[in-house]
Amino acid sequence: MNRKKKNKENTDLHGVRIIPIGGLGQIGMNMTAFEYEDSIIVVDCGMAFPDDDMLGIDCVIPDVTYLVQNSDKVKGIVITHGHEDHIGALPYILKELNVPVYATKLTMGLIEYKLEEHGLTNVVRRKIIKHGQSVNLGCFRVEFIKTTHSIQDSSAFAIYTPAGIIVHTGDFKVDYTPVFGDPIDLQRFAEIGKKGVLALLADSTNAQKPGYTMSESTVGHTFDTIFADNTKRRIIVATFASNVDRVQQIINSAKKFKRKVAIEGRSMVNVVNCAAELGYINIPKTMQIDISEIKNYPPEKVVIITTGSQGEAMAALSRMAAAVHKKVQIVPGDVVILSSNPIPGNEKSVSKVINELSVLGAKVLYQDTHVSGHASAEELKLMYALTKPKFAVPVHGEYRHLMSHAEIAKAMGVDKDNVFILKCGDVLEMNSEAAKIVGTVPSGGVFVDGLGVGDVGNVVLRDRQVLSENGLIAVMLTINRVTGEVIAGPELLTRGFVYVKEADNLMDQAYDVVCEALEEIVRRRISDRVKMKGLIRDALSDFVWKKTKRNPMILPVIMEGDD
Repeated sequence: MNRKKKNKENTDLHGVRIIPIGGLGQIGMNMTAFEYEDSIIVVDCGMAFPDDDMLGIDCVIPDVTYLVQNSDKVKGIVITHGHEDHIGALPYILKELNVPVYATKLTMGLIEYKLEEHGLTNVVRRKIIKHGQSVNLGCFRVEFIKTTHSIQDSSAFAIYTPAGIIVHTGDFKVDYTPVFGDPIDLQRFAEIGKKGVLALLADSTNAQKPGYTMSESTVGHTFDTIFADNTKRRIIVATFASNVDRVQQIINSAKKFKRKVAIEGRSMVNVVNCAAELGYINIPKTMQIDISEIKNYPPEKVVIITTGSQGEAMAALSRMAAAVHKKVQIVPGDVVILSSNPIPGNEKSVSKVINELSVLGAKVLYQDTHVSGHASAEELKLMYALTKPKFAVPVHGEYRHLMSHAEIAKAMGVDKDNVFILKCGDVLEMNSEAAKIVGTVPSGGVFVDGLGVGDVGNVVLRDRQVLSENGLIAVMLTINRVTGEVIAGPELLTRGFVYVKEADNLMDQAYDVVCEALEEIVRRRISDRVKMKGLIRDALSDFVWKKTKRNPMILPVIMEGDD
């Protein structure tokens, strides 16, 4: 493992540079740049879900300052697969970086849905690439290699550079019996390994898990068993919208047990429609019904496939659990299957939904209803055995995952000095002889809030945190624009602080404190509005803390007028 400090001297190896923009030390926001002289290519362009303390934030996207500054070098973006943490930032980034996008058929179909929502369909250049094909981008050649994951058309990349071949696995597992399509192309990885691989960038998400990840097809047997055990009940299945293979297996079980299928949740409807149009989901027209039609069928004849397996507040399942969904009401006896594992940080939200569903009388199943789409330790070892890289760069995962991956790489014969655990923004330069971290570029997350991208920063988030925890006291007053005398007010308004009717005495004292502060302002002949607000804020803040041990946001509002 190698973490060297940035060397201020000339450390140029005249090699290829690997620059993780996002996706290291975290789950999501995957994005990696590869640079050689005047050419840059980008692998993936994902978003991350906001943390609990990011109040009001819809998603987080990578900071692409370095790519925008070097936009003349960027030749294109190649996408490994269609999950949000790999394509979710595209509509935002492509507004700043107008470069072509390359992906396989289903992945491109999902990307086009996003581009259409943002009005970019006629702006962004895009090309569908088949597995086994290559695309030339500047001095790079990128070969698409078939892999298996929890979504179809997933790809790894063999990136041919002047310094050597770099293999980027994307998210993958070794699935010999996939639900749809061919198994992972291990033969091609072995052939590239014989040519000599300079570096391997492989998925670290399950590096801590021993053994092998189970095949996606095993979940189908579990669904069949659940359907067979609940022939007199309505079944609702929540999963990731983009887990196309999982949706197909739910449809297969519904077909065996002669149930109609209703799709609910905007993203689920979009993905299923896209996959069905492109031939990646097979759902007989006579089976599918609109969600509004479920009332026309007996409960035991219906399956609802929905979003919300992560407990997202506005997702369809959460609205069902809270009894606010307009078309689906949970009734005692319903069977709800959560077919996913909670993403780290979502455990509380998922638990809340399970509890709410249970209160309404539903039977909730969430164990043994999911298999991961990521390679476990033995599959990572197989990838190293096939590619035999000189350098190892663990990607995709939190720091603990990257550390476990690094140990696997060393166990598979990679020299410990050739294993690099990077942070987002690090610049790793390598050639056939050596590799080292030679600098850093701007990195981090950019917050998306509604239509605003990057206009919410840490200061705004801190204000939201204070408001959510301690509330607000606004002090309103009007002063004479000429003399500076108070001609109206002060008036105190509170939100989220105390219930005023039950705190009259406290608010009367707070009013007196503000008046004393105003008297001091007059006595000291302070006319600067910023200083006036500061004195009012300090005096009221000290008083409130002494009386309540709370720190509400104090917002003085000073208006000007005439007598």
